[in-house]
Amino acid sequence: MRIALLPDDYLPSSTLVHAKMFHELAHEFMKQGHDVVVITPGLPSQSQKLIIETVDGVVVWRFRAGLRRGVGKLKRALNESLLSLNAWSAIRKEVEQAPFDICVNYSPTIFFGNLTNKLRRKYNTYIYLVLRDLFPQWVIDEGMISESSLIGRYFRYFEHLNYKASNKIGLMSKANIDCFSSINPQYKNTEILLNWACLVPSQFNSYSIDVREDHNLTDKVIFFYGGNIGHAQDMANLLRLADRLKCRPEAHFLFVGQGDEFELINQMKAELDLQNVTILPSVNQSQYKEILTQVDIGLFTLAKTHKAHNFPGKLLGYMVQSLPILGSVNPGNDLIEYVNDSHSGYAYENGEDESLLKGAIKLLEEVELRKQMGSNSFELLKQNFSVEQAARKIISAMEGQH
Repeated sequence: MRIALLPDDYLPSSTLVHAKMFHELAHEFMKQGHDVVVITPGLPSQSQKLIIETVDGVVVWRFRAGLRRGVGKLKRALNESLLSLNAWSAIRKEVEQAPFDICVNYSPTIFFGNLTNKLRRKYNTYIYLVLRDLFPQWVIDEGMISESSLIGRYFRYFEHLNYKASNKIGLMSKANIDCFSSINPQYKNTEILLNWACLVPSQFNSYSIDVREDHNLTDKVIFFYGGNIGHAQDMANLLRLADRLKCRPEAHFLFVGQGDEFELINQMKAELDLQNVTILPSVNQSQYKEILTQVDIGLFTLAKTHKAHNFPGKLLGYMVQSLPILGSVNPGNDLIEYVNDSHSGYAYENGEDESLLKGAIKLLEEVELRKQMGSNSFELLKQNFSVEQAARKIISAMEGQH
């Protein structure tokens, strides 16, 4: 089959987890004998509407598009709104010559609905929507925009266009399906599609980035957070933990990432005088993998006000490297059961600061516990979150319809 993958960001420049996930999915589909093309936004400065290249053996179509990260919210919304128009203008002739059997669309962004709708209607392409953050639901939940506002209604329009264009909507957990269905009971075409990762751990003989040497952390137990540093994460949750572990000189917190709360956590670090915290800007995927082999415990956090029940993609990277995991999420998130029932680490509801502190101290003090829980986290990955399972599920969804 001919398969299009439609992420809004891709390798090698992207530092986002879903860019890596889609690269691994592309390789898995290719391994299964399918013809794969990744369609993704390029740069506004590129000389042609469409640039076709190969990244690590994967054919990539980059269509000219405006910047969507590191720009103001208004400009980002405008540039994202134009994604389908820019993509169709660039790829139309290519698609007419060789249409796709399946298109795997990643959301967010919510703005590929017009494009996938065209593919479905004109070429009978099967549209599988990998739905992760429920946008704009979470920004409404956080009080950042109002449901009834003009911008709220605008986002809702494109959100529903995205859903209506999809044959199947894959959400990341049973709790997420329940949440989605309570808000959108009209869509019955949902199923669980867990996040995925390649099951091959990274190994390095030398490092281009050596966090222990570079930041004088040689003898420390490193609690690591890598990924988005934004409103949805509630990073203050982890800084409170770091503050309470200031009295333990062997513990150190390393945060690596980008997002709209990057400056805020730097400010909070200064205010609390957190000498046990190092904050670094995002790195490329190769360096990120290097860092994962040098740290001891993987951290995660989600705001307690979150209604959707996300399984943060960063956890997969931790699991691949057999790291024990520690963190807290919104109430009702079944990630808590996944982690605790498999003894892969400790997961709590956001706000259970005493429990989070106790879990951190146990992992800090007990080397064998860290090793055992790290081993369990890799087993959890193998059993539930392999890229092979994800690829098979997407193909079988299509085959089940025909």
